[in-house]
Amino acid sequence: MSKRALGWSLQQTFIEVMRDRSLSGAARRLALTQPTVGRQIDALEAQLGQVLFKRSRRGLTPTALAMELLTHAEAMAAAQEAFLRAASGAARGEEGVVRLTASEMIGCEVLPPILATFRQQHPGVTLELVVSNRVQNLQRNDADIAVRMVRPSQTTLIARHVGDTHIGLFAHRDYLKVQGTPMALDQLAGHALIGFDRDDSAYRGLRRSGFDASRDTFNFRTDSDYAQFAALRAGLGIGGCQIAIAARYPELIQLPIKAMMLKLEIWLAMHEAIKSTRRVRLLFDHLNKHLSDYTKQDKVLRRR
Repeated sequence: MSKRALGWSLQQTFIEVMRDRSLSGAARRLALTQPTVGRQIDALEAQLGQVLFKRSRRGLTPTALAMELLTHAEAMAAAQEAFLRAASGAARGEEGVVRLTASEMIGCEVLPPILATFRQQHPGVTLELVVSNRVQNLQRNDADIAVRMVRPSQTTLIARHVGDTHIGLFAHRDYLKVQGTPMALDQLAGHALIGFDRDDSAYRGLRRSGFDASRDTFNFRTDSDYAQFAALRAGLGIGGCQIAIAARYPELIQLPIKAMMLKLEIWLAMHEAIKSTRRVRLLFDHLNKHLSDYTKQDKVLRRR
């Protein structure tokens, strides 16, 4: 391989081609022409002295080396984004960019009003929200703050347990009018159930609660929590939902099956290295207060 340093633009092009597995798709996202993207991949392969993609009529197939390099390239991309976020507010106090990551349900249903009040108080802060059930790597600078449903294990992170939320079984009132309301676990048989597709960890959690579930148990399957929620609200069947979220939708009725109530912890985490960055700390504290209020609402609803 040439000792000359690889240009970042070549690595950025490599990441986009890996994501789309085509030159045309990468070209659209990079606002370049397809021949330009092709030349950049050729230049990268020439500098490395290795083939990264096998070309065929069906597109590009990454080699084993390309799959290995992608992890490092994405880490560099995350570091560059973190560099730019830090520089965006270095001399402006409460101004700049803060990147936040959260699960689908928290990110789509819980955080928007919380972030709206934060923006009213701190209009100079630009917010970036990554909504994913995949745990983002704060140590790799994928985000500044994470809202997680499991306790962070990395020692370099500042973590705070905000509180707990619970998942109960719900169904649309129209579904229950037609199909009836099951009162116990053994009465769920014969009902349309909304659940997971390939997420084995979800099945294990259900079995621990006493419900012997498998993939075939569910009539509507998706690993997207938000798609499950949409199906629940559309009346496709019975499914799980955070109690404090379901309370916002009067058409959703909770089933009196307490054995199926699952507890979820809510944690806030940020890297220790940015704890003194004012805009990050402001958002961290704001989230801590309002998510704590959210878990208190959960507690009140469970007492009813």
